Amino acid sequence: MKKYVAEFLGTFILTFTACGAASFTGGYQQGFLQTVGIALIFGLVLTALCYSIGNVSGCHVNPAVSIAMFAAGKMRLLEFVGYIVAQFLGGIAGGFALYGVGQSFNQETIAKYSGTSVDFLSLGTNGFGTNGGFLEINAWGAVVVEVILTFIFVYTVLGVTSKKEFANVAGIVIGMALTAVHLFGISITGTSVNPARSLGPALAKGICGGDYAALSQVWVFIAAPLLGGLLAAVAFMVLNSTKDDKMENIAESIPVDEEVSEDETDEQPVLDIAEVEK
Repeated sequence: MKKYVAEFLGTFILTFTACGAASFTGGYQQGFLQTVGIALIFGLVLTALCYSIGNVSGCHVNPAVSIAMFAAGKMRLLEFVGYIVAQFLGGIAGGFALYGVGQSFNQETIAKYSGTSVDFLSLGTNGFGTNGGFLEINAWGAVVVEVILTFIFVYTVLGVTSKKEFANVAGIVIGMALTAVHLFGISITGTSVNPARSLGPALAKGICGGDYAALSQVWVFIAAPLLGGLLAAVAFMVLNSTKDDKMENIAESIPVDEEVSEDETDEQPVLDIAEVEK
Protein backbone atom coordinates (compact mmCIF):
# COMPACT_ATOMS: atom_id res chain seq x y z
CA MET A 1 0.00 0.00 0.00
CA LYS A 2 2.87 2.40 0.75
CA LYS A 3 4.08 2.34 -2.83
CA TYR A 4 0.64 3.27 -4.14
CA VAL A 5 0.39 6.15 -1.70
CA ALA A 6 3.87 7.26 -2.79
CA GLU A 7 2.81 7.19 -6.45
CA PHE A 8 -0.32 9.20 -5.66
CA LEU A 9 1.63 11.82 -3.71
CA GLY A 10 4.43 11.96 -6.26
CA THR A 11 2.07 12.50 -9.19
CA PHE A 12 0.11 15.07 -7.20
CA ILE A 13 3.30 16.98 -6.35
CA LEU A 14 4.56 16.88 -9.94
CA THR A 15 1.23 18.09 -11.32
CA PHE A 16 0.65 20.75 -8.69
CA THR A 17 4.14 22.26 -8.64
CA ALA A 18 5.35 21.85 -12.23
CA CYS A 19 2.04 22.47 -14.01
CA GLY A 20 1.32 25.19 -11.47
CA ALA A 21 4.61 26.91 -12.22
CA ALA A 22 3.89 26.74 -15.96
CA SER A 23 0.44 28.23 -15.41
CA PHE A 24 0.84 30.72 -12.58
CA THR A 25 3.89 32.39 -14.13
CA GLY A 26 1.95 33.23 -17.30
CA GLY A 27 2.93 30.48 -19.72
CA TYR A 28 5.92 29.92 -21.96
CA GLN A 29 5.50 32.81 -24.43
CA GLN A 30 5.31 35.95 -22.32
CA GLY A 31 5.41 34.52 -18.81
CA PHE A 32 8.07 34.99 -16.16
CA LEU A 33 9.73 31.57 -16.59
CA GLN A 34 9.16 30.96 -20.31
CA THR A 35 10.32 27.78 -22.04
CA VAL A 36 13.65 27.17 -20.30
CA GLY A 37 12.33 27.94 -16.84
CA ILE A 38 9.25 25.74 -17.22
CA ALA A 39 11.33 22.85 -18.58
CA LEU A 40 13.68 23.15 -15.61
CA ILE A 41 10.77 23.13 -13.16
CA PHE A 42 9.54 19.80 -14.49
CA GLY A 43 13.02 18.31 -14.42
CA LEU A 44 13.93 19.59 -10.98
CA VAL A 45 10.66 18.46 -9.38
CA LEU A 46 11.04 14.97 -10.84
CA THR A 47 14.67 14.78 -9.68
CA ALA A 48 13.62 15.68 -6.14
CA LEU A 49 10.87 13.06 -6.25
CA CYS A 50 13.28 10.37 -7.47
CA TYR A 51 15.44 10.83 -4.38
CA SER A 52 12.53 11.19 -1.96
CA ILE A 53 10.06 8.45 -2.95
CA GLY A 54 12.25 6.40 -5.28
CA ASN A 55 13.13 3.99 -2.47
CA VAL A 56 9.42 3.44 -1.76
CA SER A 57 7.82 2.97 -5.18
CA GLY A 58 10.55 3.54 -7.75
CA CYS A 59 9.07 6.97 -8.47
CA HIS A 60 7.26 6.21 -11.72
CA VAL A 61 4.67 9.00 -11.19
CA ASN A 62 3.78 8.47 -14.85
CA PRO A 63 1.57 5.79 -16.46
CA ALA A 64 3.88 5.75 -19.49
CA VAL A 65 6.78 4.66 -17.26
CA SER A 66 4.65 2.06 -15.49
CA ILE A 67 3.34 0.51 -18.71
CA ALA A 68 6.93 0.24 -19.95
CA MET A 69 8.02 -1.45 -16.71
CA PHE A 70 5.09 -3.85 -16.98
CA ALA A 71 5.80 -4.65 -20.64
CA ALA A 72 9.47 -5.26 -19.80
CA GLY A 73 8.48 -7.77 -17.13
CA LYS A 74 9.52 -5.62 -14.19
CA MET A 75 6.01 -5.38 -12.66
CA ARG A 76 3.16 -7.76 -11.94
CA LEU A 77 -0.27 -7.05 -13.42
CA LEU A 78 -2.00 -6.16 -10.15
CA GLU A 79 0.89 -3.93 -9.14
CA PHE A 80 0.75 -2.20 -12.53
CA VAL A 81 -2.98 -1.56 -12.19
CA GLY A 82 -2.46 -0.15 -8.69
CA TYR A 83 0.24 2.20 -9.92
CA ILE A 84 -1.90 3.45 -12.83
CA VAL A 85 -4.91 4.12 -10.59
CA ALA A 86 -2.77 5.93 -8.00
CA GLN A 87 -1.07 8.06 -10.65
CA PHE A 88 -4.28 9.15 -12.36
CA LEU A 89 -5.87 9.97 -9.00
CA GLY A 90 -2.79 11.99 -8.06
CA GLY A 91 -2.89 13.90 -11.33
CA ILE A 92 -6.60 14.62 -10.95
CA ALA A 93 -6.13 15.79 -7.36
CA GLY A 94 -3.29 18.03 -8.48
CA GLY A 95 -5.40 19.51 -11.29
CA PHE A 96 -8.32 20.36 -9.00
CA ALA A 97 -5.96 21.79 -6.38
CA LEU A 98 -4.48 24.05 -9.06
CA TYR A 99 -7.92 25.22 -10.09
CA GLY A 100 -8.83 25.99 -6.48
CA VAL A 101 -5.66 28.04 -5.95
CA GLY A 102 -6.31 29.91 -9.19
CA GLN A 103 -9.72 31.02 -7.96
CA SER A 104 -8.09 32.80 -5.04
CA PHE A 105 -6.13 35.17 -7.31
CA ASN A 106 -7.11 38.79 -7.77
CA GLN A 107 -9.47 38.53 -10.71
CA GLU A 108 -8.80 42.11 -11.78
CA THR A 109 -5.14 41.24 -12.25
CA ILE A 110 -6.09 38.16 -14.28
CA ALA A 111 -8.52 40.22 -16.39
CA LYS A 112 -5.75 42.64 -17.41
CA TYR A 113 -4.13 39.90 -19.44
CA SER A 114 -7.33 38.50 -20.92
CA GLY A 115 -7.01 38.02 -24.65
CA THR A 116 -3.21 38.01 -24.61
CA SER A 117 -0.71 35.15 -24.80
CA VAL A 118 -0.26 35.38 -21.03
CA ASP A 119 -2.53 32.86 -19.31
CA PHE A 120 -2.27 32.56 -15.55
CA LEU A 121 -5.08 30.01 -15.41
CA SER A 122 -4.05 27.50 -18.08
CA LEU A 123 -3.26 24.95 -15.36
CA GLY A 124 -0.47 23.69 -17.59
CA THR A 125 -2.85 21.83 -19.93
CA ASN A 126 -1.69 20.39 -23.23
CA GLY A 127 -3.20 20.93 -26.66
CA PHE A 128 -2.83 21.09 -30.40
CA GLY A 129 -4.14 23.38 -33.13
CA THR A 130 -5.25 26.71 -31.71
CA ASN A 131 -5.04 25.21 -28.21
CA GLY A 132 -1.41 24.23 -28.63
CA GLY A 133 1.75 26.22 -29.15
CA PHE A 134 2.15 29.05 -31.63
CA LEU A 135 3.08 26.50 -34.33
CA GLU A 136 -0.48 25.12 -34.08
CA ILE A 137 0.46 21.54 -34.87
CA ASN A 138 -2.43 19.28 -35.93
CA ALA A 139 -3.68 16.25 -33.99
CA TRP A 140 -1.61 13.61 -35.78
CA GLY A 141 1.49 15.75 -35.61
CA ALA A 142 0.91 16.06 -31.86
CA VAL A 143 0.59 12.27 -31.61
CA VAL A 144 3.92 11.78 -33.39
CA VAL A 145 5.71 14.36 -31.24
CA GLU A 146 4.35 12.93 -27.99
CA VAL A 147 5.17 9.34 -28.97
CA ILE A 148 8.77 10.27 -29.83
CA LEU A 149 9.36 12.45 -26.77
CA THR A 150 7.85 9.82 -24.46
CA PHE A 151 9.97 7.12 -26.11
CA ILE A 152 13.13 9.15 -25.44
CA PHE A 153 12.19 9.85 -21.84
CA VAL A 154 11.00 6.35 -20.93
CA TYR A 155 13.92 4.64 -22.66
CA THR A 156 16.23 6.80 -20.56
CA VAL A 157 14.39 5.73 -17.40
CA LEU A 158 14.65 2.06 -18.34
CA GLY A 159 18.33 2.37 -19.18
CA VAL A 160 19.48 4.29 -16.13
CA THR A 161 17.52 2.10 -13.71
CA SER A 162 18.72 -1.18 -15.24
CA LYS A 163 22.05 -1.29 -13.38
CA LYS A 164 22.76 -0.83 -9.68
CA GLU A 165 25.90 1.19 -10.37
CA PHE A 166 23.74 3.95 -11.86
CA ALA A 167 21.59 4.27 -8.72
CA ASN A 168 23.32 7.37 -7.33
CA VAL A 169 22.89 9.39 -10.52
CA ALA A 170 19.62 7.91 -11.79
CA GLY A 171 17.46 10.72 -10.42
CA ILE A 172 19.64 13.41 -11.98
CA VAL A 173 19.67 11.69 -15.38
CA ILE A 174 15.90 11.17 -15.34
CA GLY A 175 15.33 14.80 -14.38
CA MET A 176 17.63 15.97 -17.17
CA ALA A 177 15.79 13.78 -19.68
CA LEU A 178 12.43 15.26 -18.68
CA THR A 179 13.91 18.77 -18.96
CA ALA A 180 15.26 18.00 -22.42
CA VAL A 181 11.98 16.71 -23.87
CA HIS A 182 10.15 19.71 -22.40
CA LEU A 183 12.61 22.10 -24.02
CA PHE A 184 11.73 20.53 -27.35
CA GLY A 185 7.97 20.16 -26.95
CA ILE A 186 6.68 23.05 -24.86
CA SER A 187 6.19 25.34 -27.84
CA ILE A 188 4.46 22.54 -29.79
CA THR A 189 2.06 20.72 -27.46
CA GLY A 190 3.07 21.96 -24.03
CA THR A 191 4.81 18.57 -23.61
CA SER A 192 2.87 15.88 -21.84
CA VAL A 193 4.81 12.56 -21.93
CA ASN A 194 2.66 11.78 -18.87
CA PRO A 195 -1.07 10.95 -19.19
CA ALA A 196 -1.81 11.54 -15.49
CA ARG A 197 -0.38 15.03 -15.45
CA SER A 198 -2.38 15.89 -18.61
CA LEU A 199 -5.73 14.45 -17.55
CA GLY A 200 -5.89 16.15 -14.14
CA PRO A 201 -5.67 19.80 -15.22
CA ALA A 202 -7.84 19.19 -18.32
CA LEU A 203 -10.53 17.57 -16.19
CA ALA A 204 -10.44 20.41 -13.64
CA LYS A 205 -10.78 23.08 -16.32
CA GLY A 206 -13.65 21.23 -17.95
CA ILE A 207 -15.67 20.37 -14.85
CA CYS A 208 -15.06 23.46 -12.73
CA GLY A 209 -14.13 26.08 -15.29
CA GLY A 210 -16.47 25.12 -18.10
CA ASP A 211 -13.57 25.16 -20.58
CA TYR A 212 -13.66 21.84 -22.42
CA ALA A 213 -11.02 22.59 -25.08
CA ALA A 214 -8.18 20.80 -23.28
CA LEU A 215 -10.45 17.96 -22.17
CA SER A 216 -11.64 17.34 -25.74
CA GLN A 217 -8.02 16.94 -26.88
CA VAL A 218 -6.63 15.04 -23.89
CA TRP A 219 -7.02 11.70 -25.68
CA VAL A 220 -3.84 12.51 -27.60
CA PHE A 221 -1.91 13.09 -24.39
CA ILE A 222 -3.12 9.83 -22.90
CA ALA A 223 -2.80 7.52 -25.91
CA ALA A 224 0.44 8.85 -27.39
CA PRO A 225 2.55 8.68 -24.20
CA LEU A 226 1.30 5.17 -23.46
CA LEU A 227 2.25 4.08 -26.99
CA GLY A 228 5.63 5.77 -26.62
CA GLY A 229 6.21 3.94 -23.35
CA LEU A 230 5.38 0.57 -24.91
CA LEU A 231 7.71 1.23 -27.85
CA ALA A 232 10.49 2.19 -25.43
CA ALA A 233 10.01 -1.10 -23.56
CA VAL A 234 10.21 -3.12 -26.78
CA ALA A 235 13.33 -1.28 -27.94
CA PHE A 236 14.96 -1.70 -24.54
CA MET A 237 14.32 -5.44 -24.45
CA VAL A 238 15.63 -5.92 -28.00
CA LEU A 239 18.74 -3.79 -27.60
CA ASN A 240 19.63 -5.00 -24.12
CA SER A 241 19.16 -8.73 -24.62
CA THR A 242 22.46 -10.52 -23.98
CA LYS A 243 24.12 -13.68 -25.26
CA ASP A 244 23.63 -15.22 -21.81
CA ASP A 245 19.89 -14.64 -22.09
CA LYS A 246 19.84 -16.33 -25.49
CA MET A 247 21.87 -19.31 -24.20
CA GLU A 248 19.51 -19.67 -21.25
CA ASN A 249 16.50 -19.69 -23.57
CA ILE A 250 18.16 -22.30 -25.78
CA ALA A 251 18.99 -24.48 -22.78
CA GLU A 252 15.41 -24.29 -21.55
CA SER A 253 14.12 -25.33 -24.98
CA ILE A 254 16.23 -28.54 -25.09
CA PRO A 255 14.13 -31.52 -23.90
CA VAL A 256 15.66 -33.58 -21.09
CA ASP A 257 15.10 -37.35 -20.82
CA GLU A 258 15.25 -38.15 -17.11
CA GLU A 259 15.67 -41.92 -17.63
CA VAL A 260 18.80 -42.31 -19.75
CA SER A 261 21.08 -45.29 -19.31
CA GLU A 262 24.84 -44.94 -19.08
CA ASP A 263 25.24 -46.64 -22.48
CA GLU A 264 22.78 -44.25 -24.08
CA THR A 265 24.59 -41.34 -22.49
CA ASP A 266 27.88 -42.43 -23.98
CA GLU A 267 26.31 -42.65 -27.41
CA GLN A 268 24.91 -39.10 -27.32
CA PRO A 269 26.90 -36.51 -29.27
CA VAL A 270 28.51 -33.76 -27.27
CA LEU A 271 26.64 -30.44 -27.53
CA ASP A 272 28.91 -27.97 -29.28
CA ILE A 273 28.45 -24.56 -27.60
CA ALA A 274 30.08 -22.85 -30.55
CA GLU A 275 27.43 -24.28 -32.85
CA VAL A 276 24.66 -23.07 -30.55
CA GLU A 277 26.07 -19.57 -30.52
CA LYS A 278 26.05 -19.59 -34.31
